[in-house]
Amino acid sequence: MQRERLRATLRHAYENVDFYRRAFDAAGVGPDDCRSPADLARFPFTTKADLRENYPFGMFAVAPERIRRVHASSGTTGRPTVVGYTDRDLDTWADVVARSLRAAGVRPGHKVHVAYGYGLFTGGLGAHYGAERLGCTVIPASGGMTARQVRLIQDFRPEVVMVTPSYMLTLLDEFERQGVDPRSTSLKVGVFGAEPWTEAMRKEIEERFAIDAVDIYGLSEVMGPGVAQECVETKDGLHIWEDHFFPEIVDPFTGEVLPDGEEGELVLTTLTKEAMPVIRYRTRDLTRLLPGTARVFRRMEKVTGRSDDMIILRGVNLFPTQIEEIVLRTPAVAPHFQLRLTREGRLDRLTVRVEARPDASSGDRAEAARAVGAAVKDGIGVTVGVEVVDPGTLERSVGKIRRIVDLRT
Repeated sequence: MQRERLRATLRHAYENVDFYRRAFDAAGVGPDDCRSPADLARFPFTTKADLRENYPFGMFAVAPERIRRVHASSGTTGRPTVVGYTDRDLDTWADVVARSLRAAGVRPGHKVHVAYGYGLFTGGLGAHYGAERLGCTVIPASGGMTARQVRLIQDFRPEVVMVTPSYMLTLLDEFERQGVDPRSTSLKVGVFGAEPWTEAMRKEIEERFAIDAVDIYGLSEVMGPGVAQECVETKDGLHIWEDHFFPEIVDPFTGEVLPDGEEGELVLTTLTKEAMPVIRYRTRDLTRLLPGTARVFRRMEKVTGRSDDMIILRGVNLFPTQIEEIVLRTPAVAPHFQLRLTREGRLDRLTVRVEARPDASSGDRAEAARAVGAAVKDGIGVTVGVEVVDPGTLERSVGKIRRIVDLRT
């Protein structure tokens, strides 16, 4: 099935997208040169820059009248990346999200509180139609209005919440501010995605909400949420729905394809998309491919970072998720932090700004700052500054949190 769908996708892209025709010709390959999935390595990569250069609709492979919906990324660092869907694409998307939710422990009849943002961001509508396809009742809360979200969860009593993990922590703060025990809610399952999060954050959320916290993976350039899903039975990585998305792991520097089990950058090729087929898209997400467990499809290990989020500080590679693990195990501080990069003379400096818990004394704060700095030095091998700031100081996010603030000239 993969071989047939892959060749059909390559032919569809080559015949209908000028960018792919030029890229394939420049690489000296054509659709018929892919006789097995291993041959895909001969084809060129697609990057986010390629999508932006073809803004807005240059990557579409069908006539405009067949496009039923358009989504786009936030475009915070330039032009947004725009994606389109045909009727069949939307149907496929609903199916893979429904499949994902079933694997997460969601069942027909459950009420699903969707706090992903709606609009051009794929999270809200992707989750919404998938939950409806499974037979659930959807509460389309979207992002923001945190106090109201907490009230809706108390009043409507959903069994499931779908949201970014960082915003789930914001909801946690609001429950506690209102004097409501988060463990007393009706929630049983949280399906979290759209940003990397650690096992330490899973433990924090599960213990403080008394729910099962599972990971969903997707990206707008490939489909949206529903590309891969963690199963509630095992919580051991995300099964990729390989009948719709073909995964590869490549060396992020050389582009060489790596064998299963080795860590590298995830590259995805769509197998069934009509409106915008994507060939060998470089996700920048770092993971590895593993055998299936709860499902037969291969798993991708939980994403721990992105190659474009990696900070190289005085020769040491550092990822925000490494700091997150340290913050989450440090008493007196909350799981809200931000990394600030500055330059002093010729040297880069990193400052970890982390919020204190409301009941932390000045002595607790000083000890927490010392502990975080020591843990970073001992565990990662680099010296950083640490500032423990008042609760509520750092900017809250209704979507993906901005972990890194680069103030270097």
